[in-house]
Amino acid sequence: MNALNWFEIPANDLQRAIGFYQSVLGLSFTPDTCFDDIEMAVFPHSETGVGGALVKAAHLQPNAQGTIAYLGTSELDAVLARVPTAGGAVLKPKTFLHEDIGHIAVIRDSEGNTVGLHMPMQ
Repeated sequence: MNALNWFEIPANDLQRAIGFYQSVLGLSFTPDTCFDDIEMAVFPHSETGVGGALVKAAHLQPNAQGTIAYLGTSELDAVLARVPTAGGAVLKPKTFLHEDIGHIAVIRDSEGNTVGLHMPMQ
């Protein structure tokens, strides 16, 4: 069992948020509507893996002080280089934690959320 089962990153402008994460991480999203008033763009994941989505909903607002989800990447330097051009900011540069953990960084996305990035040791 994973410590994290699902995550949601709030977005005021769902298309802008999709564009940010597509540009920065090179991902494709699956649009979804779980309720009439909630729009989602689901991050790619396996059936047994941890999933998550960008979410536009009245009860969610992007902010920089909330919980930080760490998104995985195998190319942290390239991802960080794309963040400013995509409308975000690098808050914590690539930082080595431990050989068992790898590197992390923290960014602010196009919606104002603080999001972590994690690259395990290769």
